[in-house]
Amino acid sequence: MPSHDKRISGSMEASVFRIPPYYYIHVLDQTTNVTRLETGPQIFVRKDNEMVLMNPERMITVPPRHYCIIQNPVVRDENQQVVRDNLEQVMLEHAEEEIRLQQDPFPLFPGEELKQKVTLLNVVPALTALRLKVTRDYVDAEHQQKVAGDEMLFEGPGTYVPRKEVEVIGDQKAIVIKPNEALKLKAIRETVDRNGKNRVAGEEWMVKRNGAYLPGVYEEVVERSRAYVLTEKAAVHIRAKQTFTNHAGKKVKSGEEYLITSEQMETFIPDVYEEVVGMIAITTLTNRQYCVILNPVGANGYPQLGAKKLIKGEKSFFLQPGELLEKGIQDIFVLSDNEGILLRAREAFEDTFVQPPVNRQPGDKWMLKGPQEYIPSVEVEVVTRRKAIPLHENEGIYVRSTKTGQVRAVKGQTYMLDEDEELWEKNLPAIVRTLLSSDRDTAADRGDWVNPSKEKKKKDENDVSNWDASKVITFQVPHNAAVQIYDYKSKNSRVVFGPDLVMLGPDEQFTQLSLSAGKPKKGNMIRAVALLLGPDFASDFIIVETSDHARLQLDISYNWHFHIKDTNDEKEAAKLFCVADFVGDLCKSMASKIRGAVSSVTFDDFHKNSAKIIQLAVFGVDPVTKDPQDEIFFPQNNLYVTSVDIKSVEPVDQRTRDSLQKSVTLAIEITTQSQEAAARREAERTEQESRGRLERQRIEDEALAENSRKELLSLQAESAAVESTGQAKAEAYSRAEAARIEAEAAVQGATLRAEALNIETRAELERMNAAREADIKFALEQNKLEIEKAEKMAKIETDKFNQMVTALGTETIMAMASGPQDHQVKMLQSLGLSSTLITDGRTPINLLNTAGGLLGNLNLPQ
Repeated sequence: MPSHDKRISGSMEASVFRIPPYYYIHVLDQTTNVTRLETGPQIFVRKDNEMVLMNPERMITVPPRHYCIIQNPVVRDENQQVVRDNLEQVMLEHAEEEIRLQQDPFPLFPGEELKQKVTLLNVVPALTALRLKVTRDYVDAEHQQKVAGDEMLFEGPGTYVPRKEVEVIGDQKAIVIKPNEALKLKAIRETVDRNGKNRVAGEEWMVKRNGAYLPGVYEEVVERSRAYVLTEKAAVHIRAKQTFTNHAGKKVKSGEEYLITSEQMETFIPDVYEEVVGMIAITTLTNRQYCVILNPVGANGYPQLGAKKLIKGEKSFFLQPGELLEKGIQDIFVLSDNEGILLRAREAFEDTFVQPPVNRQPGDKWMLKGPQEYIPSVEVEVVTRRKAIPLHENEGIYVRSTKTGQVRAVKGQTYMLDEDEELWEKNLPAIVRTLLSSDRDTAADRGDWVNPSKEKKKKDENDVSNWDASKVITFQVPHNAAVQIYDYKSKNSRVVFGPDLVMLGPDEQFTQLSLSAGKPKKGNMIRAVALLLGPDFASDFIIVETSDHARLQLDISYNWHFHIKDTNDEKEAAKLFCVADFVGDLCKSMASKIRGAVSSVTFDDFHKNSAKIIQLAVFGVDPVTKDPQDEIFFPQNNLYVTSVDIKSVEPVDQRTRDSLQKSVTLAIEITTQSQEAAARREAERTEQESRGRLERQRIEDEALAENSRKELLSLQAESAAVESTGQAKAEAYSRAEAARIEAEAAVQGATLRAEALNIETRAELERMNAAREADIKFALEQNKLEIEKAEKMAKIETDKFNQMVTALGTETIMAMASGPQDHQVKMLQSLGLSSTLITDGRTPINLLNTAGGLLGNLNLPQ
């Protein structure tokens, strides 16, 4: 707390209160119950019936550009004097507020409250406004009646002085409208805009003038609109929201659509009653393009519904509202010599493209063939574009006449369909498509099982896109194979033998073969188009039963082939396909014969003579010679079986299989034991022979070892003699050689030491000379640098002194030198003294001639 506040603070029970200037207190008279105001400066002595309600408080000071709000202000008369009642109590405006601006410091009367402290007035800058709302009715300075609920703006620049009848509900900033921009405003209630035009509630308008715009109090900014830049390649599609008069003064009806292009204006800002549908790009046609406009705009400016208009390039234009391009921008038809287009008339017209002109009726079709260029008119529809189909002699297509319905095959030529012709797709079963596939080899894949249901599903999923049914169906019949083709129109069949190429006519189909496969055989396992003539084999499992009721399973293979004497004989060739499943028929026939033959013999006989029994059962015997035959012939389809191979014979009954296994095992054991005994005897004989050879070899090796030992002893004796003699000689020679080497090494070491000492001495001398020279050089350089430094410093000091003397001037230096003496002289002259002497009394002074000096030079009489 400041010292001044400490001085004035004290207990309110005190009797004396010192009130400084610009301070006040409230005093309650307990007799009358009236509170009064006492202001300073004064010394207030409290009476016994009085009570000081507060310590001295500082008066409220409102500086310039500030304000404060007083709650329950005092009532003042016309002269701004405080009104009191008959008890001298100040009268208050209860529940009222008073805004006080800059004035002298003032106290708060009893009952008044400071609702808002001293606050800086709100300075509203330029392009900004305060949004005000009237809370109670009043009349402003311009004598205009303001009603509670009204809103208004205080626009800057300026300082806003608050009123108790008005509250600030917000601020509002001006919006800068840039070039090619506009503001879309909406009236909240009836008001007058900036241009002085009356606006009703809900009305919208545009402000396009560039610069800052401050919306009015009852104006709402709907959006900031940007201008659409219009170029030669872009236009704006506009739709009217309601009937109005546009900027060109033209009345536009509600819902009407139109274009604004760069020819009308460079930039476009839509009005409040206009809606931008989109930007329309220019449509450009080259000299090789054309287009057809649907619902073109007529001379009255409205679309002609249902009409069409042909526009040829080279041209650029904008599509008007309501216009559409039929099939977009199209290239003109350039037809080469092997191309053509099929045309159809939509309505009756005169075709002037051909010479002489032809009258076309609705639905007429005709063909234009190249080389030429063609642009169809609006009355003509281009059905399709056709190209001549080049066909090799082994290729063809199915062509159907749309007039008669007749289908024919065109082969081996370049052919273009006429206007009344179309490609016809031949319907083939999915299984046939698979069998004719180029990925399938007729001979190598003959044993693969093809599931017809899966092939049909595969046709529905994939084959439609990969199979061209309009081409003539071809099939390469492999070597030694035959294919039967049936013509449903002529009801005739033909057989083609390979190698050959089959080309089906429109009414022809392949005869499918469904053969048995697997072991044992199952029907419809192999699907084929081509019948292989063999030789080939067929295998099968057959279960037979002997006369002693032993059931056996035989794995048998049959070699077969077809034999045709004359392939040109259609009757003989047709026999090949008389039996639908020749494999199943063959296996069943052979199995029947084998079962009959095996049932008449016992198991032991069949086990010993199985091959002979089956051969006789299958081929039989010659009725003339009674010899076994080596083949069997089936005249129904000219099939020959030439041999039978028995791969395995296995008992079906488990007990028979076990007893057969035991007998076989026993026979194997007997054979094995006999082979082991023979091998054992052969091993013992071989072992005896090996032992004899080994003993003889041992004796021979011992004799050789004794001879070698004898030779070794003689050589050892000789080497001992040589060793004793040579050792003495070698020792003497080595000692002499060692002495010589030691002497030479000593001489060489002394020489090297002398040379090393000489080198070290010379190096030390050179080092000391170099060090002395370096010291001398360093001293000389250092002295030289010191001399140069002293000379430069002396020159610097001299130059400095000269510059100072020059800067001060001779007169200034003289004045500085004589300044103290002149000052003393002038001081003495001002005192009226001719001379003076000042001393401290401790320094002796010669006063011999002082009197003469004090009295001046007097001329004494001679």
